[in-house]
Amino acid sequence: MSTILVVEDGLTDMEIISQYLQQAGYYVVSATSSEEAQEKIERGTKPDVIFLDVILPGKSGYEICRELKNNPDTSKIPIVFCSTKNTDVDKMWGSMLGADAYLSKPIDKEELVFTLKKIINK
Repeated sequence: MSTILVVEDGLTDMEIISQYLQQAGYYVVSATSSEEAQEKIERGTKPDVIFLDVILPGKSGYEICRELKNNPDTSKIPIVFCSTKNTDVDKMWGSMLGADAYLSKPIDKEELVFTLKKIINK
């Protein structure tokens, strides 16, 4: 079973994304801030995919993505941004920083599952 780390500070969005992932058969680990996510990864949580909000307390999702992609221990973990920031510029930034996909909120369950399966089966 694949482990998915969901980094989301909005409790409603966290609940919805986690529920969709669990219904699709994934094990979900959650974090509500960039610091909590980094602590979980440093303590041994090795997610197969990270779902990352752009706007977070502390470091932004963009900053976390850049750090994870520049770290040899985490550079291969696929990252999917899930954000209300959904302009072409936002998506371009995500791609430039190494994100594998960018989903706009509100999250569509079918799109989420399709995107995840595409990334995991690469």
